[in-house]
Amino acid sequence: MMTCQGFPSFIQIYLSKPVIPSFGGIMAPKKYAIVGTGGRSSFFYTAIVKDFSATSSLVAFCDTNQTRMDYANSRLRALGHPGVPTYKAVDFDKMISEADPDEIIVTTMDRTHNIYIVRAMELGRNVVSEKPMTIDVLRCREILDAVERTGQKLRVTFNYRYAPHNTKVFELLSSGAIGQVNSVHFEWMLNTSHGADYFRRWHRDKRNSGGLLVHKSTHHFDLVNFWLQSRPETVVAMGDLKFYGRENAEKRGETKFYSRAHGSEAAKSDPFALHLEENETLKAMYLDAEHEDQYYRDQSVFGDGISIEDTMSVMVRYRSGAALTYSLTAYAPWEGFRVNFNGTKGRLEVEIVENSYVNSGGEQGMEGSLESKRILLRPLFEKPVEIDITEGSGGHGGGDPVLLNDLFGTPVEDKYNRAASHIDGALSILTGIAANKSMNTGQVVKVDDLLNIA
Repeated sequence: MMTCQGFPSFIQIYLSKPVIPSFGGIMAPKKYAIVGTGGRSSFFYTAIVKDFSATSSLVAFCDTNQTRMDYANSRLRALGHPGVPTYKAVDFDKMISEADPDEIIVTTMDRTHNIYIVRAMELGRNVVSEKPMTIDVLRCREILDAVERTGQKLRVTFNYRYAPHNTKVFELLSSGAIGQVNSVHFEWMLNTSHGADYFRRWHRDKRNSGGLLVHKSTHHFDLVNFWLQSRPETVVAMGDLKFYGRENAEKRGETKFYSRAHGSEAAKSDPFALHLEENETLKAMYLDAEHEDQYYRDQSVFGDGISIEDTMSVMVRYRSGAALTYSLTAYAPWEGFRVNFNGTKGRLEVEIVENSYVNSGGEQGMEGSLESKRILLRPLFEKPVEIDITEGSGGHGGGDPVLLNDLFGTPVEDKYNRAASHIDGALSILTGIAANKSMNTGQVVKVDDLLNIA
Protein backbone atom coordinates (compact mmCIF):
# COMPACT_ATOMS: atom_id res chain seq x y z
CA MET A 1 0.00 0.00 0.00
CA MET A 2 2.11 2.89 -1.26
CA THR A 3 1.60 6.47 -2.29
CA CYS A 4 3.72 8.84 -4.39
CA GLN A 5 7.50 8.63 -3.87
CA GLY A 6 6.96 5.14 -2.46
CA PHE A 7 5.78 6.33 0.97
CA PRO A 8 3.14 4.36 2.87
CA SER A 9 -0.25 5.79 3.60
CA PHE A 10 0.26 6.55 7.29
CA ILE A 11 -3.38 7.37 7.88
CA GLN A 12 -4.46 3.98 6.51
CA ILE A 13 -1.76 2.13 8.42
CA TYR A 14 -1.82 3.82 11.81
CA LEU A 15 -5.15 5.46 12.32
CA SER A 16 -6.74 2.03 11.96
CA LYS A 17 -5.32 0.89 15.33
CA PRO A 18 -6.36 -2.49 16.71
CA VAL A 19 -9.67 -2.49 18.53
CA ILE A 20 -9.20 -2.80 22.29
CA PRO A 21 -11.87 -4.98 23.98
CA SER A 22 -14.37 -3.11 26.11
CA PHE A 23 -16.17 -4.31 29.21
CA GLY A 24 -19.45 -2.63 30.05
CA GLY A 25 -18.60 0.27 27.75
CA ILE A 26 -15.18 0.82 29.38
CA MET A 27 -12.19 0.31 27.13
CA ALA A 28 -9.70 -2.18 28.57
CA PRO A 29 -6.14 -0.85 28.63
CA LYS A 30 -3.84 -2.23 25.95
CA LYS A 31 -1.24 -4.56 27.47
CA TYR A 32 2.49 -4.06 26.84
CA ALA A 33 5.58 -6.13 27.62
CA ILE A 34 9.09 -4.66 27.35
CA VAL A 35 12.07 -6.66 26.17
CA GLY A 36 15.37 -4.99 27.11
CA THR A 37 15.48 -3.12 30.44
CA GLY A 38 18.54 -0.95 29.79
CA GLY A 39 18.63 2.83 29.75
CA ARG A 40 15.95 3.44 27.14
CA SER A 41 13.27 1.17 28.62
CA SER A 42 12.36 3.54 31.48
CA PHE A 43 11.21 6.10 28.93
CA PHE A 44 8.38 3.73 28.03
CA TYR A 45 7.50 1.99 31.27
CA THR A 46 7.49 5.19 33.31
CA ALA A 47 5.08 6.80 30.84
CA ILE A 48 2.77 3.77 30.78
CA VAL A 49 2.35 3.49 34.55
CA LYS A 50 2.53 7.18 35.42
CA ASP A 51 0.67 8.98 32.63
CA PHE A 52 -1.31 6.46 30.56
CA SER A 53 -2.68 3.89 32.99
CA ALA A 54 -6.22 4.52 31.72
CA THR A 55 -5.36 3.32 28.22
CA SER A 56 -2.23 1.19 28.66
CA SER A 57 -0.87 -1.35 31.12
CA LEU A 58 2.52 -2.96 31.66
CA VAL A 59 2.42 -6.74 32.12
CA ALA A 60 6.01 -8.06 31.91
CA PHE A 61 9.73 -7.40 31.56
CA CYS A 62 12.13 -9.55 29.55
CA ASP A 63 15.94 -9.31 29.54
CA THR A 64 19.16 -11.33 29.67
CA ASN A 65 19.98 -9.72 33.04
CA GLN A 66 17.84 -10.37 36.12
CA THR A 67 19.44 -7.58 38.16
CA ARG A 68 18.37 -4.97 35.61
CA MET A 69 14.82 -6.33 35.54
CA ASP A 70 14.71 -6.23 39.33
CA TYR A 71 15.86 -2.62 39.25
CA ALA A 72 13.16 -1.75 36.69
CA ASN A 73 10.59 -3.27 39.04
CA SER A 74 11.96 -1.19 41.92
CA ARG A 75 11.39 1.90 39.78
CA LEU A 76 7.79 0.80 39.16
CA ARG A 77 7.20 0.36 42.90
CA ALA A 78 8.64 3.80 43.56
CA LEU A 79 5.94 5.12 41.22
CA GLY A 80 3.25 3.30 43.20
CA HIS A 81 2.87 0.49 40.67
CA PRO A 82 3.35 -3.17 41.60
CA GLY A 83 6.28 -5.02 40.07
CA VAL A 84 5.54 -7.09 36.97
CA PRO A 85 6.63 -10.65 36.15
CA THR A 86 10.15 -10.98 34.77
CA TYR A 87 11.39 -13.40 32.13
CA LYS A 88 14.85 -14.20 30.88
CA ALA A 89 15.37 -13.70 27.13
CA VAL A 90 15.38 -17.46 26.51
CA ASP A 91 11.81 -17.50 27.84
CA PHE A 92 10.50 -14.85 25.45
CA ASP A 93 7.84 -17.22 24.03
CA LYS A 94 6.80 -18.20 27.55
CA MET A 95 6.40 -14.53 28.47
CA ILE A 96 4.06 -13.93 25.57
CA SER A 97 2.05 -17.03 26.41
CA GLU A 98 1.71 -16.25 30.13
CA ALA A 99 1.57 -12.45 30.22
CA ASP A 100 -0.43 -12.26 26.98
CA PRO A 101 0.64 -8.73 25.93
CA ASP A 102 -1.08 -7.03 23.01
CA GLU A 103 2.17 -5.37 21.93
CA ILE A 104 5.88 -5.84 22.55
CA ILE A 105 8.19 -2.85 23.10
CA VAL A 106 11.74 -3.65 21.94
CA THR A 107 14.53 -1.69 23.64
CA THR A 108 17.39 -4.19 23.44
CA MET A 109 20.84 -3.82 21.90
CA ASP A 110 20.40 -2.77 18.25
CA ARG A 111 21.74 -5.97 16.70
CA THR A 112 19.10 -8.04 18.51
CA HIS A 113 16.04 -5.94 17.57
CA ASN A 114 15.22 -8.20 14.63
CA ILE A 115 15.12 -11.33 16.82
CA TYR A 116 12.36 -10.02 19.07
CA ILE A 117 10.49 -8.07 16.39
CA VAL A 118 10.19 -11.10 14.13
CA ARG A 119 9.35 -13.58 16.88
CA ALA A 120 6.72 -11.29 18.40
CA MET A 121 5.04 -10.95 15.02
CA GLU A 122 5.13 -14.70 14.47
CA LEU A 123 3.32 -15.03 17.80
CA GLY A 124 0.64 -12.59 16.65
CA ARG A 125 1.76 -9.40 18.41
CA ASN A 126 2.31 -5.88 17.13
CA VAL A 127 5.63 -4.26 17.97
CA VAL A 128 6.96 -0.86 19.05
CA SER A 129 10.71 -0.65 18.38
CA GLU A 130 13.32 1.81 19.52
CA LYS A 131 15.41 3.31 16.76
CA PRO A 132 17.26 2.12 14.78
CA MET A 133 14.88 -0.58 13.58
CA THR A 134 17.92 -2.77 12.95
CA ILE A 135 21.52 -2.43 11.74
CA ASP A 136 22.06 -4.14 8.38
CA VAL A 137 20.40 -5.28 5.17
CA LEU A 138 19.89 -8.93 6.11
CA ARG A 139 18.19 -8.08 9.38
CA CYS A 140 16.12 -5.39 7.68
CA ARG A 141 14.91 -7.81 5.03
CA GLU A 142 14.02 -10.31 7.75
CA ILE A 143 11.82 -7.72 9.50
CA LEU A 144 10.11 -6.57 6.28
CA ASP A 145 9.40 -10.18 5.35
CA ALA A 146 7.90 -10.82 8.79
CA VAL A 147 5.55 -7.83 8.45
CA GLU A 148 4.41 -9.09 5.06
CA ARG A 149 4.10 -12.71 6.21
CA THR A 150 2.25 -12.11 9.48
CA GLY A 151 0.26 -8.96 8.77
CA GLN A 152 1.34 -7.52 12.13
CA LYS A 153 2.28 -3.86 12.57
CA LEU A 154 5.62 -2.35 13.53
CA ARG A 155 6.01 1.17 14.87
CA VAL A 156 9.49 2.81 15.06
CA THR A 157 9.77 5.57 17.68
CA PHE A 158 11.20 8.57 15.83
CA ASN A 159 10.53 11.13 18.56
CA TYR A 160 12.37 13.94 16.74
CA ARG A 161 9.50 14.04 14.20
CA TYR A 162 7.24 15.23 17.01
CA ALA A 163 9.44 18.10 18.23
CA PRO A 164 7.63 21.39 17.55
CA HIS A 165 10.59 22.93 15.67
CA ASN A 166 10.91 19.90 13.38
CA THR A 167 7.17 19.86 12.77
CA LYS A 168 7.38 23.57 11.92
CA VAL A 169 10.10 22.84 9.34
CA PHE A 170 7.80 20.23 7.80
CA GLU A 171 4.95 22.75 7.69
CA LEU A 172 7.06 25.43 6.02
CA LEU A 173 8.50 23.12 3.38
CA SER A 174 5.13 21.51 2.68
CA SER A 175 3.52 24.93 2.25
CA GLY A 176 6.00 25.81 -0.50
CA ALA A 177 7.59 28.61 1.53
CA ILE A 178 10.89 28.14 -0.32
CA GLY A 179 9.47 26.41 -3.40
CA GLN A 180 11.06 23.21 -4.66
CA VAL A 181 13.82 22.10 -2.28
CA ASN A 182 16.99 21.50 -4.29
CA SER A 183 19.66 21.12 -1.61
CA VAL A 184 19.99 20.52 2.11
CA HIS A 185 23.03 21.06 4.31
CA PHE A 186 22.68 19.26 7.64
CA GLU A 187 25.32 19.37 10.39
CA TRP A 188 24.81 17.49 13.66
CA MET A 189 27.07 17.94 16.68
CA LEU A 190 27.37 15.49 19.56
CA ASN A 191 29.36 17.03 22.37
CA THR A 192 32.07 15.59 24.61
CA SER A 193 29.46 14.34 27.11
CA HIS A 194 26.76 12.81 24.93
CA GLY A 195 29.02 12.02 21.98
CA ALA A 196 31.66 10.41 24.15
CA ASP A 197 29.06 8.14 25.72
CA TYR A 198 28.73 6.10 22.53
CA PHE A 199 32.40 5.22 22.87
CA ARG A 200 32.06 3.92 26.45
CA ARG A 201 29.36 1.34 25.89
CA TRP A 202 28.25 -1.40 23.48
CA HIS A 203 27.74 1.09 20.65
CA ARG A 204 31.55 1.34 20.23
CA ASP A 205 31.49 -2.09 18.51
CA LYS A 206 30.04 -1.67 15.02
CA ARG A 207 28.74 -5.23 15.10
CA ASN A 208 26.31 -4.14 17.83
CA SER A 209 25.16 -0.76 16.53
CA GLY A 210 26.01 -0.42 12.84
CA GLY A 211 28.06 2.64 13.81
CA LEU A 212 26.73 6.13 14.46
CA LEU A 213 25.54 6.55 10.86
CA VAL A 214 23.01 3.83 11.63
CA HIS A 215 22.44 4.09 15.37
CA LYS A 216 22.33 7.88 15.78
CA SER A 217 21.91 9.24 12.26
CA THR A 218 18.78 7.13 11.73
CA HIS A 219 17.02 10.04 13.53
CA HIS A 220 18.54 12.59 11.17
CA PHE A 221 18.06 10.69 7.92
CA ASP A 222 14.47 9.98 8.94
CA LEU A 223 13.91 13.70 9.47
CA VAL A 224 15.16 14.48 5.96
CA ASN A 225 12.93 11.74 4.50
CA PHE A 226 10.01 13.19 6.48
CA TRP A 227 10.75 16.83 5.63
CA LEU A 228 11.21 16.19 1.91
CA GLN A 229 8.55 13.45 1.70
CA SER A 230 11.01 11.53 -0.40
CA ARG A 231 13.46 8.66 -0.08
CA PRO A 232 17.21 8.21 -0.59
CA GLU A 233 18.42 7.11 -4.00
CA THR A 234 22.24 7.25 -4.04
CA VAL A 235 24.76 7.69 -1.21
CA VAL A 236 28.47 8.41 -0.96
CA ALA A 237 30.33 8.82 2.34
CA MET A 238 33.62 9.20 4.16
CA GLY A 239 34.30 8.61 7.84
CA ASP A 240 37.07 7.89 10.31
CA LEU A 241 37.91 7.52 13.98
CA LYS A 242 39.77 10.82 14.43
CA PHE A 243 39.41 11.73 18.11
CA TYR A 244 38.49 8.77 20.33
CA GLY A 245 40.47 5.53 20.60
CA ARG A 246 43.93 4.81 22.02
CA GLU A 247 45.89 5.57 18.86
CA ASN A 248 44.43 9.08 18.55
CA ALA A 249 45.10 9.80 22.22
CA GLU A 250 48.70 8.65 21.83
CA LYS A 251 49.17 11.01 18.89
CA ARG A 252 48.06 13.87 21.14
CA GLY A 253 50.67 12.90 23.73
CA GLU A 254 48.52 10.97 26.20
CA THR A 255 50.46 8.43 28.28
CA LYS A 256 47.96 7.31 30.94
CA PHE A 257 45.45 4.68 29.87
CA TYR A 258 42.89 2.44 31.52
CA SER A 259 40.29 -0.05 30.28
CA ARG A 260 37.39 1.10 32.47
CA ALA A 261 36.82 3.89 34.98
CA HIS A 262 35.71 1.80 37.96
CA GLY A 263 38.69 1.08 40.16
CA SER A 264 41.12 3.03 37.99
CA GLU A 265 43.42 5.66 39.44
CA ALA A 266 44.07 7.15 35.99
CA ALA A 267 40.34 7.63 35.41
CA LYS A 268 40.05 9.99 38.38
CA SER A 269 41.70 12.81 36.41
CA ASP A 270 40.08 12.00 33.05
CA PRO A 271 37.21 14.40 32.19
CA PHE A 272 35.86 11.74 29.80
CA ALA A 273 35.57 9.07 32.50
CA LEU A 274 32.12 7.91 33.67
CA HIS A 275 32.03 7.03 37.36
CA LEU A 276 29.11 4.64 37.78
CA GLU A 277 29.31 4.55 41.58
CA GLU A 278 28.58 8.30 41.72
CA ASN A 279 25.15 7.98 40.08
CA GLU A 280 22.43 5.93 41.77
CA THR A 281 20.74 4.88 38.54
CA LEU A 282 23.91 3.98 36.66
CA LYS A 283 25.21 2.03 39.65
CA ALA A 284 22.01 0.02 40.07
CA MET A 285 21.47 -0.61 36.38
CA TYR A 286 25.02 -1.42 35.34
CA LEU A 287 27.67 -1.67 38.07
CA ASP A 288 25.49 -3.87 40.29
CA ALA A 289 24.38 -5.93 37.28
CA GLU A 290 27.69 -6.64 35.56
CA HIS A 291 28.36 -9.84 37.54
CA GLU A 292 25.66 -11.48 35.40
CA ASP A 293 26.90 -10.59 31.92
CA GLN A 294 30.27 -8.80 32.28
CA TYR A 295 28.94 -5.76 30.46
CA TYR A 296 31.02 -2.72 31.42
CA ARG A 297 29.20 0.58 30.93
CA ASP A 298 32.21 2.74 31.84
CA GLN A 299 34.85 1.75 29.29
CA SER A 300 37.53 4.27 28.39
CA VAL A 301 36.76 6.31 25.27
CA PHE A 302 40.52 6.24 24.60
CA GLY A 303 40.79 2.46 24.86
CA ASP A 304 41.30 -0.25 22.28
CA GLY A 305 38.54 -2.12 20.46
CA ILE A 306 36.55 0.85 19.09
CA SER A 307 35.32 0.06 15.59
CA ILE A 308 32.93 2.96 14.93
CA GLU A 309 33.70 6.37 13.44
CA ASP A 310 33.50 9.72 15.23
CA THR A 311 33.85 12.00 12.16
CA MET A 312 31.51 11.39 9.20
CA SER A 313 30.46 13.14 6.00
CA VAL A 314 27.68 11.90 3.71
CA MET A 315 26.12 13.02 0.43
CA VAL A 316 22.69 11.74 -0.58
CA ARG A 317 20.59 12.18 -3.72
CA TYR A 318 16.82 11.82 -3.18
CA ARG A 319 14.11 10.73 -5.59
CA SER A 320 12.70 14.24 -5.39
CA GLY A 321 15.94 15.50 -6.96
CA ALA A 322 17.20 17.19 -3.80
CA ALA A 323 20.80 16.64 -2.68
CA LEU A 324 21.85 16.38 0.98
CA THR A 325 25.27 17.12 2.44
CA TYR A 326 25.43 15.77 5.99
CA SER A 327 28.07 15.66 8.69
CA LEU A 328 28.19 14.14 12.16
CA THR A 329 30.88 15.02 14.71
CA ALA A 330 30.93 13.14 18.03
CA TYR A 331 33.36 15.37 19.97
CA ALA A 332 31.96 18.86 19.42
CA PRO A 333 32.01 21.67 22.03
CA TRP A 334 28.22 22.01 21.79
CA GLU A 335 25.22 19.76 21.23
CA GLY A 336 22.63 20.24 18.52
CA PHE A 337 22.27 20.83 14.80
CA ARG A 338 22.12 23.29 11.97
CA VAL A 339 20.16 22.51 8.82
CA ASN A 340 19.72 24.79 5.81
CA PHE A 341 17.34 24.23 2.89
CA ASN A 342 17.81 25.95 -0.48
CA GLY A 343 14.79 26.14 -2.75
CA THR A 344 13.51 27.85 -5.88
CA LYS A 345 11.79 30.56 -3.79
CA GLY A 346 14.28 31.08 -0.99
CA ARG A 347 16.16 29.53 1.89
CA LEU A 348 15.22 28.12 5.31
CA GLU A 349 17.82 28.19 8.11
CA VAL A 350 17.47 26.24 11.36
CA GLU A 351 19.73 26.18 14.43
CA ILE A 352 18.87 24.09 17.48
CA VAL A 353 21.09 23.91 20.58
CA GLU A 354 20.37 21.00 22.92
CA ASN A 355 21.32 20.46 26.55
CA SER A 356 23.99 17.90 27.29
CA TYR A 357 23.19 14.56 28.93
CA VAL A 358 24.43 11.00 29.52
CA ASN A 359 22.02 8.12 28.90
CA SER A 360 20.45 7.06 32.23
CA GLY A 361 22.70 9.52 34.02
CA GLY A 362 20.05 12.12 34.80
CA GLU A 363 16.46 13.18 34.35
CA GLN A 364 14.84 11.46 31.35
CA GLY A 365 13.24 14.71 30.19
CA MET A 366 16.68 16.30 29.75
CA GLU A 367 17.54 13.96 26.88
CA GLY A 368 17.64 16.23 23.86
CA SER A 369 15.92 19.11 25.68
CA LEU A 370 16.49 22.56 24.20
CA GLU A 371 18.82 25.35 25.21
CA SER A 372 17.92 27.56 22.23
CA LYS A 373 16.16 27.39 18.87
CA ARG A 374 15.86 29.57 15.78
CA ILE A 375 14.22 29.21 12.36
CA LEU A 376 14.85 31.93 9.78
CA LEU A 377 12.99 32.10 6.47
CA ARG A 378 14.79 34.01 3.70
CA PRO A 379 12.42 34.47 0.73
CA LEU A 380 13.95 35.61 -2.55
CA PHE A 381 13.85 39.43 -2.95
CA GLU A 382 12.31 39.90 0.52
CA LYS A 383 13.53 40.54 4.03
CA PRO A 384 14.25 37.53 6.27
CA VAL A 385 11.50 36.47 8.65
CA GLU A 386 12.12 34.80 12.01
CA ILE A 387 9.55 32.05 12.50
CA ASP A 388 7.69 31.65 15.79
CA ILE A 389 7.97 28.15 17.22
CA THR A 390 5.56 26.68 19.77
CA GLU A 391 7.41 25.98 22.99
CA GLY A 392 7.69 22.28 23.71
CA SER A 393 8.66 20.74 27.05
CA GLY A 394 10.35 17.40 27.57
CA GLY A 395 13.08 15.44 25.85
CA HIS A 396 14.05 15.50 22.18
CA GLY A 397 13.04 19.11 21.77
CA GLY A 398 9.58 18.56 23.23
CA GLY A 399 8.91 15.59 20.96
CA ASP A 400 8.91 12.92 23.67
CA PRO A 401 5.59 13.79 25.36
CA VAL A 402 3.82 14.07 22.00
CA LEU A 403 5.19 10.72 20.84
CA LEU A 404 4.24 9.02 24.10
CA ASN A 405 0.69 10.31 23.87
CA ASP A 406 0.53 9.09 20.28
CA LEU A 407 1.74 5.65 21.38
CA PHE A 408 -0.15 5.13 24.62
CA GLY A 409 -2.88 7.75 24.85
CA THR A 410 -6.29 7.97 23.24
CA PRO A 411 -5.79 7.79 19.44
CA VAL A 412 -6.26 11.09 17.62
CA GLU A 413 -5.74 11.97 13.97
CA ASP A 414 -2.33 13.53 13.28
CA LYS A 415 -2.44 15.90 10.32
CA TYR A 416 1.35 15.63 10.00
CA ASN A 417 1.33 11.81 9.72
CA ARG A 418 4.30 11.52 12.07
CA ALA A 419 3.73 7.89 13.07
CA ALA A 420 6.66 5.97 11.58
CA SER A 421 6.18 2.54 10.05
CA HIS A 422 8.55 -0.32 9.22
CA ILE A 423 9.02 1.34 5.82
CA ASP A 424 10.21 4.55 7.48
CA GLY A 425 12.45 2.52 9.77
CA ALA A 426 13.99 0.77 6.79
CA LEU A 427 14.51 3.92 4.70
CA SER A 428 16.22 5.76 7.56
CA ILE A 429 18.76 3.00 8.23
CA LEU A 430 19.34 2.26 4.55
CA THR A 431 20.96 5.68 4.16
CA GLY A 432 23.37 4.81 6.97
CA ILE A 433 23.95 1.27 5.74
CA ALA A 434 24.71 2.61 2.25
CA ALA A 435 27.05 5.18 3.81
CA ASN A 436 28.90 2.42 5.67
CA LYS A 437 29.31 0.50 2.42
CA SER A 438 30.52 3.62 0.62
CA MET A 439 33.09 4.28 3.36
CA ASN A 440 34.39 0.73 2.96
CA THR A 441 34.51 0.70 -0.85
CA GLY A 442 35.00 4.35 -1.81
CA GLN A 443 32.12 3.96 -4.25
CA VAL A 444 28.73 5.59 -4.77
CA VAL A 445 26.04 3.21 -3.50
CA LYS A 446 22.54 2.88 -4.95
CA VAL A 447 20.09 2.27 -2.12
CA ASP A 448 17.81 0.07 -4.24
CA ASP A 449 20.78 -2.21 -4.94
CA LEU A 450 20.96 -2.90 -1.20
CA LEU A 451 17.25 -3.44 -0.65
CA ASN A 452 14.52 -2.56 -3.11
CA ILE A 453 11.41 -1.47 -1.21
CA ALA A 454 8.52 -1.21 -3.64
